[in-house]
Amino acid sequence: MSLLTNQSFACPTAEMEVERAVSELRYGRPVVLDDGRRRLAALALDCVAPSLYDQFAAATDHRHALLLTAPRATRLGILGDGDVLAPLSGIPFSAAAQMAYGLGAKGPDRWLPADALASHSAELARLALLLPAMVVADVSGCGERFAGCCRLEANRLKGADEARQRFDRVARTRVPLEDLGDVDFVVYRGGLAQKDQVALVVGTPDLGRAVPIRIHSSCITGDLCRSLKCDCGDQLRNGLALLQAAGGGVLLYLDQEGRGTGIGAKMRAYGHQHLGLDTIDADAELGLAEDHRRYEAAVAMLRDLGIATVAVYTNNPTKIAALRAGGIAVETRAPVTGRVTQENAFYLRTKTLRAGHLLDLDTLVAAE
Repeated sequence: MSLLTNQSFACPTAEMEVERAVSELRYGRPVVLDDGRRRLAALALDCVAPSLYDQFAAATDHRHALLLTAPRATRLGILGDGDVLAPLSGIPFSAAAQMAYGLGAKGPDRWLPADALASHSAELARLALLLPAMVVADVSGCGERFAGCCRLEANRLKGADEARQRFDRVARTRVPLEDLGDVDFVVYRGGLAQKDQVALVVGTPDLGRAVPIRIHSSCITGDLCRSLKCDCGDQLRNGLALLQAAGGGVLLYLDQEGRGTGIGAKMRAYGHQHLGLDTIDADAELGLAEDHRRYEAAVAMLRDLGIATVAVYTNNPTKIAALRAGGIAVETRAPVTGRVTQENAFYLRTKTLRAGHLLDLDTLVAAE
């Protein structure tokens, strides 16, 4: 890993600037986005105190507005296919939060299509693992009021995408696992926020042929606590067993809780699901798309391990497409199944009918 130079400190990279902005949002402080023509102050409702919301309103002369992403706008009955802005003048914090992500909320009386700069604020929130419920205001003419805030050039968001491709190996250590014997845990660090990702190497994969792999996104509730609401824990354990039975392979364990939304958003969505919504509609109520996961880390880890051709254990066509887009040849696919129970049948049915996962629908119907 290269050392930082004095020039590096003087000229922060795109990912450094994005990470600083993400940190500010998570602390509940405004960030100023700049596209070269105007400046937009943005505040995340998900982690801001009502008193700071009021200060923000006053500092922007009450010209602030709420960004409603396309999924949330649709749930509120606003027709169209893009994000919208709803004026917030005179609307208190509690009402703004209800409009942003409350269940059963009424749509705004007035709204207008969101511009690209406002929509960038939602992407920044998602990188921060916050709900994309952003309070925004044009501060081009009153920038001195926000002079102490973190400023981010909007084009740096695109530049930060390059950071998703870069991962360094940190350690490779053998760990004895129940029923599997010794498994190599290979830890990588990289991407935005320098997260640690893990490749579990089962047995001795034959790199001269298609290597069996599984890409598994972290699920605290299913993997660790054996939740009955999903099949993630079963898929993790069954996937490892399949790799062993195949003579060796690699399971890529990615830090992408809640389909990339984070544990906080996932638990909020669970609350909506308890009231009858499926996973996709529950996420849409929070302003989220059906899946925010990325797979650049998986591609980078496979390349480092010398794996160019794979046989994938998955039910999700998106993972196959992501591998191929990253230059990994996918030779075959095989399913990874778990128990179908009364608690998870609706969840699995939604995966099949709405998210395009390759599951046996007849089995799901029989379990309901």
